[in-house]
Amino acid sequence: MSYLLALDAGTGSIRAVIFDLSGRQVAVGQAEWKHLSLENVPGSMEFDLHANWQLACQCIRQALAKASLRGEDIQSIACCSMREGIVLYDRNGEALWACANVDARASREVAELKEIHDDHFEAEVYEVSGQTLALSAMPRLLWLAHNRPDIYRNAATISMISDWLASRLSGWLAVDPSNAGTTGLLDLFTRDWRPELLDIAGLRADFLSPVKETGSLLGEVTHEAAQESGLREGTPVVMGGGDVQLGCLGLGVVQAGQAAVLGGTFWQQVVNLPQVRVDPEMNIRVNPHVIPGMAQAESISFFTGLTMRWFRDAFCAEEKLIAERLGVDAYTLLEEMASRVPAGSWGVMPIFSDAMHFKQWYHAAPSFINLSIDPEKCNKATLFRALEENAAIVSACNLAQISRFSGVRFDNLVFAGGGAKGALWGQILSDVTGVPVRVPVVKEATALGCAIAAGVGAGLYDDLAATGERLVAWSHEYTPAPQHRELYDTMMQKWQKIYADQLGLVDRGLTTSMWTAPGLTTRA
Repeated sequence: MSYLLALDAGTGSIRAVIFDLSGRQVAVGQAEWKHLSLENVPGSMEFDLHANWQLACQCIRQALAKASLRGEDIQSIACCSMREGIVLYDRNGEALWACANVDARASREVAELKEIHDDHFEAEVYEVSGQTLALSAMPRLLWLAHNRPDIYRNAATISMISDWLASRLSGWLAVDPSNAGTTGLLDLFTRDWRPELLDIAGLRADFLSPVKETGSLLGEVTHEAAQESGLREGTPVVMGGGDVQLGCLGLGVVQAGQAAVLGGTFWQQVVNLPQVRVDPEMNIRVNPHVIPGMAQAESISFFTGLTMRWFRDAFCAEEKLIAERLGVDAYTLLEEMASRVPAGSWGVMPIFSDAMHFKQWYHAAPSFINLSIDPEKCNKATLFRALEENAAIVSACNLAQISRFSGVRFDNLVFAGGGAKGALWGQILSDVTGVPVRVPVVKEATALGCAIAAGVGAGLYDDLAATGERLVAWSHEYTPAPQHRELYDTMMQKWQKIYADQLGLVDRGLTTSMWTAPGLTTRA
């Protein structure tokens, strides 16, 4: 039997996921990782190239062992990753330096670019690429030029983290539009680099890697990589892409007007656009889809999955022990507890991620508003449900912003990723948005999309879009509960006003923002 392997490098973990050709998930090897914060470099999140490659190989071997498979059983492999994270290489192809997706060290450089060019430069970048300077590669490259000229001078090539994984496997390096688009250097319309943007910023434009579309054959697993990973030497290595866009492929979200919510470390709310266009208000990012010629509007909820992990680890030690004894996931136990809390969570309002405002993007200090000292009402179950409701409210706000500029109105949502594993969150999302929510059988849709790309590149499937639509299978559909509509609409309006007030505390220097885009000054 033939199998495909997806290597998925997320913000918080690395996963090797094996699928059969029918799209059935066979085994997963997973390891959590952390990124390195450098002393005296505020906002830095360096990506540990050596340690993380070892973790990637460990996960591949683990997945093979769980599936009782040999490397020879894997017919093709592709890699996907968090977007925005970049890797620089020297002239010999050796990786020099890398940073993770929300590395925010380049605040001064963003401010410098805006000061030199006014807002016109950022507007030009956005109109061409669908990206602002907040998470783009340019300010980080400028930071290296200012602070690590040894790295900057020796850099000969740039890629994304998924491309680095593919290059470690195959020895060949290229980038795909869906992931490289997040650098702010790729043209949405041509799906190729716009090096003049680097010229305008005063940076070198000579180290842009070749661009190959997702599903294109890149190379083959080398002897060295085979020894390290347990894969067969000569296994095809295929171009993967950005985690969100491949996730949409794995969900069959490949036609214009379709919408999805991907619930991982970050939550992404995505809508396929009927034509390539950007938001006049610059609130929403626009990315190339993995489907050639298609663009995708995307809003991001910050740290949603990490917030749930923080809550679990900080406050739920007892529940973790009970879950371990019962042989269930701690989140499953917490959802069972939360399901007994009434809709609205007794009025508790979590303040974590704001709705997306790409041009002026920062968040309030993390907090819970409207707590009470009644232990029957204000407890771990209530706070957990409140966090799930809040994630759905932020998603609804973000989707409404996309509809306003794109004109797209959708009558259902696809919900996938880790957040879709439990029963409660899907129902809450349906109740808050007011539309049916479909949950796929394979929750790790990103890995499935990546595996589809691997299969197309190896000639095992004919077409990305058609295969995505054919392989997706649905496990459940949630429909909105009419009795909750007015409640959640009122909660959303209250949350928006409360969040604006909490941002005011950040502006006045009284609280600390959970995250602020590089180079951004508050509104005070």
